[in-house]
Amino acid sequence: MALDQARVNRIFLPGTYAEGVPYGLFRELRAEAPVCWVEEPAVGDWPAGAGYWAVLRHADVKHVLRSPELFSSHLGATQIRDPDTPADLAFVRTMMLNQDPPDHARLRRIVTAAFTPRALHRLTAAIEGRAAELVAAIRPLGEADFVPLAADLPVWTLALVLGVPEQDRQLLVDWSNRVIGYQDPDYAHSSTADPSRLTAVGRAALDHRPTTPTAPDGRPLNPRSRAALADMFAYAHALARQPPPGSIVARMRDAGLSAAEFETMFFLFAVAGNETVRNGLPGGLHTLLSHPDQYRLLCERPELVPSAVEEMLRCWPPVVHFRRTATRDTRIAGQPVRRGDKVVVHHASANRDEAVFPEPDRFDVSRTPNDHVSFGYGPHFCVGARLARLQLRSALRHLLDRLPGLELDPDRPPRRLVSNFQNGLKSLPVRWTVPG
Repeated sequence: MALDQARVNRIFLPGTYAEGVPYGLFRELRAEAPVCWVEEPAVGDWPAGAGYWAVLRHADVKHVLRSPELFSSHLGATQIRDPDTPADLAFVRTMMLNQDPPDHARLRRIVTAAFTPRALHRLTAAIEGRAAELVAAIRPLGEADFVPLAADLPVWTLALVLGVPEQDRQLLVDWSNRVIGYQDPDYAHSSTADPSRLTAVGRAALDHRPTTPTAPDGRPLNPRSRAALADMFAYAHALARQPPPGSIVARMRDAGLSAAEFETMFFLFAVAGNETVRNGLPGGLHTLLSHPDQYRLLCERPELVPSAVEEMLRCWPPVVHFRRTATRDTRIAGQPVRRGDKVVVHHASANRDEAVFPEPDRFDVSRTPNDHVSFGYGPHFCVGARLARLQLRSALRHLLDRLPGLELDPDRPPRRLVSNFQNGLKSLPVRWTVPG
């Protein structure tokens, strides 16, 4: 039976995700057509694309991610949308995320220096302290929007790792909003940093920010292009001239990177390193509080926090999908794929695969094993996964310990990010019992 193409295309449309990840549709497609063709219709001002193969089952997702010789991160980069120009493609190809072995390994070695067990051990006390401060600040209030609170922890941590001064931290938020939230009108043109509070370097960087959302040819400015992020890169180069000793920016400066490699690596830290926790923490908490029995179990058994974090990541993957490009004619689960075709692995679907996860739609904080792919798989497994887990576990422990009776606010529903790429929340009102 032929698939209803409009039905299948729903997994591409950003508006679908404003209502929630379409897990029911993913379940149906895993059974009907686990590798299916998805069109890329125009969305607003964004032009239509060529279409792609969506890969929905856990085993097939892993096959694609561990086979860079067949499915390249470099050929067309890793976003569904193609870069607008050959120059844009050449630029994003310098990013570690968009490279294949062996070039990928050279850049990865530089990044991993920031996430060794010894480096993470040094960060642990600082992260624990920051999480405790954030929870203590809201504890007397009895209610809060959890999204800004959750956003602070990864931004604060990354500023520490990068050597970004406290006054300039809000720039990291704006850059992430513009890149990750470009499909959402609330985030696409984010400008929340107060110039009067920035350092001289931060204020100078604002002068490089694009003044128009369109490119010279009239097309919408690609949020991941060099032109769209000129202010971030101006800031990165200025910071590198006098980086704080021991910061990752100091290591990057001394690693012999090209200018483009330095810029895209700064991008990777400032944006990708932020969004996993920024989206995963509120989304995971929403999932937990939507299952009161599991919340109560976790309060009674806090030793389950590590497995609870894994289940939160499985059920609320911060990233919905990533793209590869076929290097030659091949097959995925019997489906012919032509050289040059886009191949998009859907982590959100793989994490609910019935063949791997018993009762996949059941949220279980004690679930083990938990072979989710929220951090990817293969050569591009998330290099910051340990740091993300450290932040998620720390925040969750302090929430359980310091905010008794934590629950979703029934009078103020959450608001979701409009994005087919990032599984995010824009607000998550919660409330708790204020200790007497």
